[in-house]
Amino acid sequence: MSFSDVMMMGKEPRVPDAPSRVWRDWALLAVAVPTAVVESFINPDVVQPVASLILALALLPLLLWRRTHPLTVVIVAFGVMVASNLYAIVTGTGPIGLYILGLLMILPYSLWRWGSGREAMIGLGFILATWATSLIADWNGIGEAIGGLLVLLFPVELGILVRYQANNRRQAIERAKSLTREQLARELHDSVAHHVSAIAIQAQGGRAMATKDPDRAADVLAVIEEEAARALAEMRNMVGALREGDPSADVELAPQPGLADLERLTEIGVNGSGVGAGDGLPRPRIDLELAGNLDGLRPAIDTALYRLAQESITNAVRHARNASRVLVRVVGDGDRVELTVTDDGVHNPPPTATNGYGLVGMAERAKLLGGTLSAGPDNGRGWRVRVVLPRNGEPDLSAIDGAVA
Repeated sequence: MSFSDVMMMGKEPRVPDAPSRVWRDWALLAVAVPTAVVESFINPDVVQPVASLILALALLPLLLWRRTHPLTVVIVAFGVMVASNLYAIVTGTGPIGLYILGLLMILPYSLWRWGSGREAMIGLGFILATWATSLIADWNGIGEAIGGLLVLLFPVELGILVRYQANNRRQAIERAKSLTREQLARELHDSVAHHVSAIAIQAQGGRAMATKDPDRAADVLAVIEEEAARALAEMRNMVGALREGDPSADVELAPQPGLADLERLTEIGVNGSGVGAGDGLPRPRIDLELAGNLDGLRPAIDTALYRLAQESITNAVRHARNASRVLVRVVGDGDRVELTVTDDGVHNPPPTATNGYGLVGMAERAKLLGGTLSAGPDNGRGWRVRVVLPRNGEPDLSAIDGAVA
């Protein structure tokens, strides 16, 4: 990590939603406190056992607040250690403290992992002050001085690296969600545009056929026609902005696919077309089962079922080793529709959000339509994706608006 990277870090805000205390924090403290008591009695190098124990018992509980109040605990812990070093310098009694206080090195890590850039810079001043006063209190040569500085700065470096990795992962997840929302907005446009166009045509016909109170009917129908045309134009502008820079946007004029097109997805399988074709590896057979009442689905739900099945099949073909079959099953039951995609291959490691964001996008699509998605091992072998969507699910327009804005 270069000096410029550290300076850039100094401008960052605090990480949102820092986790509070968990059981591991209490377990750490439960081990540290008895260890401090034992060390104060058996360690012959401790100059002032009682004072050192009191210092340890006062500082170790600060570990419980290291994520939610990172700067405060660093100021208190390292401020107290600076004061103890100054006391040792003045009295000439030697440094006060126990080896167990080395656990406080977690605090600089937490500060640079969770705190804001400004807080991190302030805390760094207290950390360096502790290093400087400890050298004066107990000088053991330049080598130990440099080594001590490196030990103090290592948690800082580690905190920065973990912070950047977490930021990159969070941004990748947001990009996956954003892409899904954009695609859903396109599909919503195609569906709504059809209905709005029909409204405009009907309004035009109504104006021509109005016989009772023609003036008033014509005025009302004129307003309907104008509003429908305006809504259609605004919808096209919105999707035009979403599709800007997409070279395939000009040819995306065909209707959105739905359940009637699921049969085409079997071409990804054993015939060698589709994903991974040409690598010489056998493709699993893809079977399709449709059951229950699947008539009258809303266009958004119909298209979502196709997209989710497509993504699940693609993942199975790419990642399921030695898979011989992928089963796609869609069941319409009452007011909901269930999609299940299973394979009999080996997933090692299993798909997660850390090695791909397809599942993130799929879950986002299901959520926006008021449904749920679950994915995991299927009876010890293979992988199973299950999606449940409401038959007449309405898209979450506020979430879509957030993606468009």
